[in-house]
Amino acid sequence: MKIVRIYSTPTCVYCNALKKFLGEHQVAFEDIDVSRDQKAAQEMVQKSGQLGVPVVDIAGEIVVGFDKNKIAQLLKIND
Repeated sequence: MKIVRIYSTPTCVYCNALKKFLGEHQVAFEDIDVSRDQKAAQEMVQKSGQLGVPVVDIAGEIVVGFDKNKIAQLLKIND
């Protein structure tokens, strides 16, 4: 199973949609709230070059935004 980390904020609609999508497919993930963790926010920017959320780290592969097709491809999810 690939390690999935989501850099998100509680009020982000796309973050919540992403978490719901992963939950529906029984994909375990670590949710990192960058609004509360400045160090994690810096880590996210360093990995992605982006300030916006969500940023998804799938076993070292970075996906910016809720790119459902790319995420499904990386996790081998067939919808």
